[in-house]
Amino acid sequence: MAGPSQYQLFETAAGIAAIGWAGAAVTALRLPAPTASETIRSIERRLPDAVRAEPSTGIAAVIDAAIRYFDGERIEFLNAPLDLGDQPPFFAQVYAFVRKLGWGETTTYGAVARALDAGPEHARAVGQAMATNPVPLIIPCHRVLAAGGQIGGFSAPGGSSSKALMLTLEGVPLAPVQQGFDF
Repeated sequence: MAGPSQYQLFETAAGIAAIGWAGAAVTALRLPAPTASETIRSIERRLPDAVRAEPSTGIAAVIDAAIRYFDGERIEFLNAPLDLGDQPPFFAQVYAFVRKLGWGETTTYGAVARALDAGPEHARAVGQAMATNPVPLIIPCHRVLAAGGQIGGFSAPGGSSSKALMLTLEGVPLAPVQQGFDF
């Protein structure tokens, strides 16, 4: 990473989000949480030595795009400059593949594994990569679903309901939640 880590909070229609950067590259993004204190705790866990600062023009453009995304505008983040630091090679492949998923385009953990010639047995590793994604939204892990179109897990604030909100913003029809039998 170039230079010291910095971060800034910003308000979206879905809550308070945060972005972290070093130099001109985004290093972390925290999806909206209900409170600023929750968002600060989250970004500081990811970037413990970061200081709060005013973003550069390039980082401010990413913030503006995220705000517009949560307002429902069709936004892609393909050109946002990223520095993900050292990642396991398979995770780096997963991130590169998932980053190319467009607005409203979904896939499954198993399909990502197969696309990377890893076989469906690596679906769990794809899920682990998504769970540790340092820049959700920019690498749109919310677009990766469990088998059968189920939401699957989501480690961001709000869990699977946040994932469902983001997919709904993008016009993705969601599979009904499977309910257990009530005997």
